[in-house]
Amino acid sequence: MSASDTHAMRRDQVEPAPPTAIKLNINDQVRQLEVDPRTSLLDALREHLRLSGTKKGCDHGQCGACTVLINGRRVLSCLTLAVMHEDDEIMTIEGLGDPDHLHPMQRAFVECDGFQCGYCTPGQICSAVGMLAEAKAGWPSHVTTDVSSPRVALTDDEIRERMSGNICRCAAYPNIVAAIRDSTEGGAT
Repeated sequence: MSASDTHAMRRDQVEPAPPTAIKLNINDQVRQLEVDPRTSLLDALREHLRLSGTKKGCDHGQCGACTVLINGRRVLSCLTLAVMHEDDEIMTIEGLGDPDHLHPMQRAFVECDGFQCGYCTPGQICSAVGMLAEAKAGWPSHVTTDVSSPRVALTDDEIRERMSGNICRCAAYPNIVAAIRDSTEGGAT
């Protein structure tokens, strides 16, 4: 038996961790579930709570498709464990708005055609909402020209830099930037 076969056998013999009972505040609703303590927040949302708006793209934190808001800040849900967020407020795309009452950012994405296939759109929208809060708080980015200013000018370059962690494989970037710009001009910040 080779060393790799022995390693594979030991890995297969590892007992699963006992489930952990947790309560998560998701979209202003407390949800109770039992998960393996190693379950990512993304898998808890999609597989356990059937909230499929948050997408699994790369599962390595490189594409941004799984972006949600935790306590108002954007987080890649594939890189964080569900058990870490019991006392946090988690907002997914489903909590931002619904077809009858769209969030201003969702409306801007529709009006500016900020999506093509739509797979990355939930993560793009959640990231844009979080990004606007960061800019409003005066957080500079790599391209911010005056980091001492309490107000960040959201130029197209500034928006592109701040959204660079969200990949759109269809390349709808000009429309995504336009949607974010339009939502800020419409007072959605």
